[in-house]
Amino acid sequence: MTQVEVLDARRDASSGYKVDVSRGQRVGRVSSEWFSRPADERYLSLTELARAVGGRAERSRSRVVESALIQVEASRDNPERLSLSLPGAKSPVAPTHWSFGQLASLVGAPAAYLRQLPAALAGINLQYGLTQHRAEQVKTLETEDGRVELRAVTGPDYGRIFDHELVEAVQRIAGDGTGDTRWKVPGVLDWSTGVYNPRVDITKDTTTLYASDRDVFLFLVDDLNPIEAGRLPDGSPDIFFRGFYCWNSEVGAKTLGIASFYLRAVCQNRNLWGVEDFEEITIRHSKYAASRFAHEAAPALLNFANSSPMPFVNGVKAAREKIVARNDEDRSEFLRRRGFSKAETGKIIDAMLSEEGRPPESIFDFVQGITAVARDRPHQDARLDMEAKAKKLLDRAA
Repeated sequence: MTQVEVLDARRDASSGYKVDVSRGQRVGRVSSEWFSRPADERYLSLTELARAVGGRAERSRSRVVESALIQVEASRDNPERLSLSLPGAKSPVAPTHWSFGQLASLVGAPAAYLRQLPAALAGINLQYGLTQHRAEQVKTLETEDGRVELRAVTGPDYGRIFDHELVEAVQRIAGDGTGDTRWKVPGVLDWSTGVYNPRVDITKDTTTLYASDRDVFLFLVDDLNPIEAGRLPDGSPDIFFRGFYCWNSEVGAKTLGIASFYLRAVCQNRNLWGVEDFEEITIRHSKYAASRFAHEAAPALLNFANSSPMPFVNGVKAAREKIVARNDEDRSEFLRRRGFSKAETGKIIDAMLSEEGRPPESIFDFVQGITAVARDRPHQDARLDMEAKAKKLLDRAA
């Protein structure tokens, strides 16, 4: 029988945990965020992040205005800059790069072309578009920070969820995100030893708490409470940690979303390694987005944070124990019946032979082989398709 155990955090946290990152999926979403964020978009705690996005919300106002009543003006002091006079506003507002693009899109004008024109000429084109705008109304988000900026221009039914609302929902389960609760900024994998060290100083280089004028992104793990789900071929425990990341944009740059999963390690570049049981929910900023966030996303995050890992552990155990193929013919038939091509079937079996030194026999073996092949797929759609098939196998085994 496969042994299943939830390990005590005090057992070996100081020296780290030996992990096998050759298994499961590699997820690069957090790494992409890490690479693209300048220093002023990186935060060292949830408290610091909440203060920044919360203060921004306090200095903001949102309203619906008649698009035909918006006046576009070219600045006399700066002929390359446009400003907008909004109905009811005390003074003109300056569109950001992002809101200018939104405004151009709403009126059907190519933003890239308008940016190349002199401000006065670009203003004439925008003014005409606003006058002819069929929807007649737009929703604005204006923020005062030394001057009043127009940060977003959307349709009147845009369901704004403010960035601070998501951060506050995370704070309710993660505190400061620095280790005062079980959820924290992740540690780092040492590639030379294969040991994942959960205790790493939180710096601008290691943090996974980000916010810009367009969005917010957070990634946290429960890596002081490792989970053992079976044994590796050498007899050592197969160690997992729980993790989640979430994102939002209050200006319409992206949806709100939460992804939860089990993973084996996080490297210095913030790639997630050995990921299993990946789940994701997204909420578009439609008319009832705020209600959906309150009734779906926030509770889902709380449920995952407080849930027992045993369903996942038992699912892995069942997959390890369920033998579905005992010879080459069984292996090929098992994969072909689940939609894999002849070439893919050969690669999956070869991947298991290469990584484990034996052909796949159990559901878990096939899942590991499939995810190993998926990692090498150059096209994201093909990779996601294979990973979805692997997850379906695990779900059925459980």
